[in-house]
Amino acid sequence: MERDVTTDYKTVFFPVTAFACAAGPLHSTSHLVDGWIWIWMHLLMCNVSNQAASKEEDAKNRAWRPLPSGRVTKSQAFVLRWFTVGGCLLWSASYGAGILLISATLFATTFIYDEMGAAGHFIGKNFCNIGGYVAFESGATLIMGPRTGLDDNSQRALLLSGALIFTTIQAQDFADVEGDAASGRETFPIRAPELSRVVTFIALGFWSIFLSSAWSIGSTCRLVFISLGFYTGIHFYWWRTMETDRRSYLIFCIWLLIAHTLPLHIRSGALGF
Repeated sequence: MERDVTTDYKTVFFPVTAFACAAGPLHSTSHLVDGWIWIWMHLLMCNVSNQAASKEEDAKNRAWRPLPSGRVTKSQAFVLRWFTVGGCLLWSASYGAGILLISATLFATTFIYDEMGAAGHFIGKNFCNIGGYVAFESGATLIMGPRTGLDDNSQRALLLSGALIFTTIQAQDFADVEGDAASGRETFPIRAPELSRVVTFIALGFWSIFLSSAWSIGSTCRLVFISLGFYTGIHFYWWRTMETDRRSYLIFCIWLLIAHTLPLHIRSGALGF
């Protein structure tokens, strides 16, 4: 099934890759490719599930997708969803019980989000997003790294990443307010239009300062990262059309990608300037 590939890559694929390479750390090129395949397969599973459950919303926001355009039926989408689940579980099992458990957790989170109504309220959505991101990041880190488990720095990075996602994930909802409202979803920007933008601004500023300190990056890197965080927050708060919200989200994805690379400094001192 088709999806907006650019959205997938900027919101999950590249940030998770950056995180795994920094937190793992990256063991070899072959481990990197293995991790890419694992991420891509699980993205496909999540995408098929999401699209099968959101035909009405997609008809308004993404009419080119297979279901709203009539190229795939809902029953066909659900059959494909279960095939992707089986494929992901079998592939993960080849890496051992730990990766299999992560894969099963990612599917459970996706199922709760799409089939049990968690997507309909911003609190449930945020918790599912934490589960999804942390599952992606922990699985990719274990596969791309030396495969000896997660050390203290990796666990610390996962904890901070989960908290960061929980407090900033509403960034992806500002541009989709119209479609979310049409489908009956209650996102943070719909529930509290002004407060959600204030919270996003504060969260981006806070995390930019806190992560710079937590990972002890150098003064120049710190200045650039903090400046980008506050600029992103201001962009979300000040410019409020659908088009500018999409642009704000693109800037946010760049900031998030950089945030995910910061643990690299603990490993190598690469960001000490």
